[in-house]
Amino acid sequence: MADLNSSTPTVQGPKKSTPIGLIVTSVILGVALIFLIYMYFEKKNKMIEMETALTQEKDSLANELRHMVVAFDTLKTNNDTLKAGMEKQKNKIVQILSINASNVRLIKSYKNEITTMREIMKSYIVQIDSLNTRNKMLTSENTEIKQQITQVRNTNTELSKAKEELSTKVEVASVIQAKNIAAVSLNKKRKETTRINNLDKLRICFTLRENPLAKAGQKDVYMRVIRPDSLVVTSSPDNLFDYKGNKIIYSATRQVDYLNQDIEVCIFMDNKGDFIIGNYSVELYLDNNIIGRTNFMLSKK
Repeated sequence: MADLNSSTPTVQGPKKSTPIGLIVTSVILGVALIFLIYMYFEKKNKMIEMETALTQEKDSLANELRHMVVAFDTLKTNNDTLKAGMEKQKNKIVQILSINASNVRLIKSYKNEITTMREIMKSYIVQIDSLNTRNKMLTSENTEIKQQITQVRNTNTELSKAKEELSTKVEVASVIQAKNIAAVSLNKKRKETTRINNLDKLRICFTLRENPLAKAGQKDVYMRVIRPDSLVVTSSPDNLFDYKGNKIIYSATRQVDYLNQDIEVCIFMDNKGDFIIGNYSVELYLDNNIIGRTNFMLSKK
């Protein structure tokens, strides 16, 4: 009986081969995937570069806006209207810088603001320069006017001094002076004497000088007889007249009609017992001026 387990050649079917189309497709898909990956990273790199460029541009524009803020602070003017306008524009820039938005939007906002602000700043600079120029002109004009005022004041001062000096000279020149002053002590027989016991009257005679610059009219001449002890001989303590703003006592007075010509005048004074031995001085006053002096002496013998 034949052995069924003996080896008998086995007939096998033909082997299956990989389709070429599938390989080609796989290769194409692989290449495409590599290309897509490459393009992805290429595009990503370009986007990164673009984002970096946008960020840099944004930062650059933002810095320019910040510089504008500083520039507005450096613009100095005393004009309140310009100050308020510049402060408003500066605050506007600060507000724009504080906006949180995408780079593209910020760049657009920054560019628009920079363009506007440049024109506004130019306008302010022109106005400030114009005001400064005008202020310099006004300062120069004020300085010139002040110099002119000072010059006029100096001229007025000089004229006032000259006028004052002229007035003083005229005033001095218009003073009526007394000349030929003679003080004589008389006894009861109207004889001259120097003995105090024989004294009855005192006679002071003088000439009022001619003076065409003096004011003519009624004049009061005051006489002061001053004793050796510096007391003024007077008939009453109420005999007072004005001299240089003060009230001073006089011994006797005489009114004369002065006509700008020499006029002889005599003033008499009675002995009321107030005379003492010694040297006396006599002073004559007219129109608030002392116009002459003389002396006389009384003795015991």
